[in-house]
Amino acid sequence: MSKKPAKGEYIETDTGNKVSRKCQIIGTTNIILGGKTVIQAEVIIRGDLLRSVPSSSSSINPSPNDKQQSAVAVAIGRYCFFSRGCALRPPGRSTKGVFSHYPLKISDHVFVGPGSVIEAAILGSHVHIGAGVVVGKFAIIKDYVKVLDGAIIPANMVIPSFSIVGGRPARIVGEIAEGEVDGFDLRDLWRSIGNN
Repeated sequence: MSKKPAKGEYIETDTGNKVSRKCQIIGTTNIILGGKTVIQAEVIIRGDLLRSVPSSSSSINPSPNDKQQSAVAVAIGRYCFFSRGCALRPPGRSTKGVFSHYPLKISDHVFVGPGSVIEAAILGSHVHIGAGVVVGKFAIIKDYVKVLDGAIIPANMVIPSFSIVGGRPARIVGEIAEGEVDGFDLRDLWRSIGNN
């Protein structure tokens, strides 16, 4: 006789992602989850904000190739953790009079704190973003970066690896020593979710 667990807050996918039943994921076919990622309640992921690629023949009848080129809006690596109330939106801008969104790429072991808004182009691996942070459009955050609570990272800012960033607007306020990278592995945090 098998004992089925009660219906919990999280749905676990085949690849080990734990997704809250109370989050909003819009445009799921345009979002890639690498596996073992946690998405808490009230998180919003906008996979519907796709890059518009003008068709060579006509913008009214897009070809199947156009759709394939713009299929990924948000790509998320392994062991990422998105805290309650954060939002992930692909960045967008107007070029030659045409507004378009560009993919948001998030690498492995990325922690995003509660209430943070991410519109970056790239978040590297082992990045810790605090609570209430705003990451501006097309910002690039390299590997092993800690963003302090309440920081506002301006659009297009590039943050080098092993940096500590804080302030409004954000600036580099410190450096992470090579021996201080222990807290950036999120495997234990993933294991603790949904096992109540």
